[in-house]
Parts: sequence; C-alpha cells; structure tokens
Amino acid sequence: MLWACVLLPQLALDGVLRRHPSPERPLALVTGPAQRRTLVAVNAAAARFGLHRGQALAAAHALLADFTTVEYDADEIARWRDFLAAWAYRYSSQVATCFEDAIVLEIEASLGLFGPWPHFERQLREDLRELGFTHRIAVAPNARAAWLLAGMQDGLAIVQVAPLANALARIPVARARLDDKTAHALHAMGLRRLGQLFAAPRDSLAKRFGPGLLEHIDRLRGTPDPFALYQPPDRFDLRIELAFDVESSQALLFPLRRLTGDLAAYLAGRDGGVQRFVLRLEHEGHADTEVVVGMLAAERNPALLFELAKGRLEQAGIPAPVRGMRLVAEELPPFVPAWRELFDDRPAQAMPWTTLRERLRARLGDEAVYALEPAEDHRPERGFRRASLPVVARSPPGTSPRPTWLLPRPIPLRDRVQHVLAGPERVESGWWDGGDVRRDYYVIETGSGQRAWVFRAAGEAGGPFMLHGWFA
Repeated sequence: MLWACVLLPQLALDGVLRRHPSPERPLALVTGPAQRRTLVAVNAAAARFGLHRGQALAAAHALLADFTTVEYDADEIARWRDFLAAWAYRYSSQVATCFEDAIVLEIEASLGLFGPWPHFERQLREDLRELGFTHRIAVAPNARAAWLLAGMQDGLAIVQVAPLANALARIPVARARLDDKTAHALHAMGLRRLGQLFAAPRDSLAKRFGPGLLEHIDRLRGTPDPFALYQPPDRFDLRIELAFDVESSQALLFPLRRLTGDLAAYLAGRDGGVQRFVLRLEHEGHADTEVVVGMLAAERNPALLFELAKGRLEQAGIPAPVRGMRLVAEELPPFVPAWRELFDDRPAQAMPWTTLRERLRARLGDEAVYALEPAEDHRPERGFRRASLPVVARSPPGTSPRPTWLLPRPIPLRDRVQHVLAGPERVESGWWDGGDVRRDYYVIETGSGQRAWVFRAAGEAGGPFMLHGWFA
C-alpha cells in the first residue's frame, strides 16, 4: 500500500481566514481566561508586526494596537478535518482522520485513475489552495510514516520500504512525533536519532517508557496501524458566523459563495449531488429566515449552486440583520452527469437546458417556468395544459398533423388558397362545458407559399376560411 498524508499545520486559523471578509488584515486566534488571554495562532499579516503563538494579548496590543481577534474553538479543528476527509474521499475510498493535524489517504489504488504521483499531487494541491487550506504533503508505504515525513519536508515521497527505513533512521528524536517528556528523556540518554532508538534494547525501552513508545516506532516501520476509516455522512451542515451584522443580501454573497463551494467539494467527494438545500439566516431576537433552494435534478457544480442560491436569496426578504449563515443539505441523491454527444457541435457559450431551466426558476420563481403536456381534449386551443416541471414526456392523442404555431384566437384568412394539402378533419366537441365547436380543418398552401392550418364551420363547403395556425 502507499499512503499520502495531507498535513494541516494551521487548520483552526485557515478555517477562520477562509470565511473572513478581510483575511489579508492582521488577525489572531485567542484563548484563555479574561485576565490571561493568549494568542493561539496568527496570520502572516500579524506575524510581520511581531505577533506570535503563545504571546499574551496585552503584549500583542503593545506591538500592534489594531488587529482582529477571534475566539479559538478546538471543536472547529475536528469539523474542518472531517470536511477535508469528505473532500479526499473523491480520490480514495480509504481515508482516515486518525491524526489530529492531518488526514491520510491510500493512493496506490488511485494512481491508475488520477495519473502518476506528480500529476496526482498537483491536483491535490490545486484543490487545497482553492479551498483555502495551508498544507504539506508526503508519501510513504504506511500512514504513520507519511505523517512523520510530512512534518519533516513538504513534497517528500518515499515509495519503497528500504529507503523509508534509511530516511526514518536519520530523523531527530525531537521531531519524531513523541511527547515532549519522552523526547527530552531520550535525548538525555544520548538517543538523538530514530536509528539509535531502533537499535536500543526493546525491553529496556518498554520498562522505562511503557508500550506506547514501542507501538509508535513499530508502526513507523510498517506494523499495521489499527485506525478506523472515514465514512462520509449523508447530511451536509455548515455554519458561518459573520463578523458583523449584515442587512443587505449583497453583503451575504461572500459567505454564500464559500458555503456553496464547500457543499460542492463535499458532493464531489461522495460522488453525489444535491436536489434541495436550505439556507438559514440567523438573527438576534428574531426567528431564523429559511431560504429553500430546490432543483428538479441533482446538481453539484459550485458555480450553478451559488447562482441558484443567490437568486433565491435576492428574492427573500431579510427581516432583521444577519448574524450567521447555515447551509443544510439532506436530499443527496446520486449525481448523473448530463448526456453529451461525443462530437458536440454546440457553440462554446451555449448553456445546457437543465442549467438554464434552474437559473430561470431561481430568478423568476418556480411558477414562472413550466411545461406543456397533452390534454385529453380534441379542441386545439385546449389540447395542451400547463404542468409543473419535471414532466414525463408523452405523445398527444393520435390526430393529423398540428401546426407548431397556434394563434391565440382564430382570425380570417386574408391570403388566397393556392392548394389544399389535407382535410377536411372534423373537430366536434365541447358541448358539455359551453365551449361547443364544430369545425372542418384543412392544411393549405397560401399564395405566398406558406403552409397554414385553417377551418370552416362544419358542413359549409364554400364558407370563408379562418386561420388557426402556421406550420414551420
């Protein structure tokens, strides 16, 4: 097997920055009691002013008076790690979140699908940059070794067991993913590198440090690691807390784009689509506003999901300032890509009908876009009726040809009749509902060469023609 580790060195900070409207401004995560607030993580802009992890908040304000502080939430790390595991599931069916600051995925079975490792690695990095997560990637024959190597050097790939053993032997014990107490004790004993630790008497190490140390070094060298594999949930639920109250739907577009983009990444990971999701706008002192986004078929394109959600959001009234946004999707059917010809001759800018349909429904409302289906009525003006989308296509009742353009109401034919091509066809119906018609229909060619659909009153062979439609 071959495992890739995606190390996430600042996962909590990235989770905040990717949702913040001004990530380029100085920002720090803080924690601790009110009297002893300390910095947990800082972004690059804050670091340039001398702010750093572990610094007291008061000392940080002495260096930089104006910077954004966000409360550190340890639970966010697990949520973002699970989100990235769902993303990685599109590339491998074996994904694990067994390490607090990383995800690992088995890639040997995926190389045949996604190409050799350099190409596969570029794809992973492009996705992670687009999602907004700082990362380091390494590859090794086992997951724990890949996790260790990712902390040593970004981009390192060791695919054979023998070279891995040599690389592990040179790693300093201080960077071998041991707890600080164990690492200091080993250093005091003169064991400075993992190679020395591998050669040390196992019984003595077990008596001094317990079985945990031996388990760690054995799993680095290939002993099976009994971790559970990740399984993507059947429900997507993501919330963004806004930095300030928002009263305009336009100001909500930035977090909305991030939410729909994350939903699309999650759907791609589970190879599914979404047919309905709900946006919940959170207010203070007011019930949440729910904006329902429904589609007639499963979709997962991030641009389309954003466009549809934007259209629904613009139609919704916002009764109070918005404090947070939450996207919940529970209807996640399988995704079936649109059918395309192998040699598609559509113009480059042409839009598929399904995409256009959903955008129209989002902009104009569900009732504004509908279909026509045949009705059980021989009167032409009542031969079709409005139907909600989607509809099951079926043919109209068996009759003679009907025109593609039916006039709203018949008008006298003003052109002369050159040829009668078909007819008469008697239509006699509607006596039961007050819409009685008795007509003889003909297909004719006019003097100007057009094909028209005309009728006379039933039985009047020499009466005037009334024009009811045109054939294409």
